[in-house]
Amino acid sequence: MRERQALQRVVAVVALVPVVSGLYGVLFGLNGIGRSGLVDVSADSHFRYLSGLHLGIGILFWTCVPGIETKTTLFRFLTLVVALGGLARLLGLALTGLPSLVMLAALAVELAVTPLLCLWQARVATRSGDVPARENAG
Repeated sequence: MRERQALQRVVAVVALVPVVSGLYGVLFGLNGIGRSGLVDVSADSHFRYLSGLHLGIGILFWTCVPGIETKTTLFRFLTLVVALGGLARLLGLALTGLPSLVMLAALAVELAVTPLLCLWQARVATRSGDVPARENAG
């Protein structure tokens, strides 16, 4: 019970990052990240779209908090989406060079923190006995 509550608290706090950054990106677009002056309208539109997805991912992680031990499938799906985004960011790093420290921190969350939270969620789910055997297998 204590481990479940700790996981719920950590997920609720960590999900603040995509919610806040996504909402900020939706509201302020590329100008919000220091792109002063003339901004390409299509690039700004795409940035706001991706920010909306980021916001949605955070909200969906929040929906996992109540009854987190029963949300294994959704949690794994969201982790996959986040990790794929992290792999895309990693490819960008390889192709274009080192991004800012903020982007490197995001990469660490995407490729390390989120998968570790997913493993923790699976552990809590298994200990609670709420995960069907087929979900535990993979």
